[in-house]
Amino acid sequence: MVSLNDIYNFIAENCGVNADELAPDMDLSRDMGIEGDDFFELEAEFEKRFSVDMSTYRWYFHHGEEGSFNIGGLFFKPPYSRVKRIPITPELLRQSANAHSWQLTYPEHQLPPRRFDLIINLWFLGTIGVVGFALILWKWFHV
Repeated sequence: MVSLNDIYNFIAENCGVNADELAPDMDLSRDMGIEGDDFFELEAEFEKRFSVDMSTYRWYFHHGEEGSFNIGGLFFKPPYSRVKRIPITPELLRQSANAHSWQLTYPEHQLPPRRFDLIINLWFLGTIGVVGFALILWKWFHV
């Protein structure tokens, strides 16, 4: 049987926090600032350590992505802005560890088939790269 102390120790080991500062209802994203890649890594380690089937886990209900620059998000909402946020707490992790499956049922929702915010980001970065390269060439040939 996995205890809250087991979960606290797991979080402390993986997030560099003091286990004594954790509480059962603490929101790991909002209260601890775990976002993006850090949350993905924590979730993957949780799945492995406690043999939890995470196939029904939907990241966008719980946290954002790595980094805050998303110019495409100004035009098309990213997944985490399209749903109501649900906190992940040590208590939810404990319940899931004991059940060996993710213990959360998500509300009905629908996401677009494509991430248009990311498509715009790639276009924007590609445009900056092409313009930058053109400026370098222009400078090089006009010295």
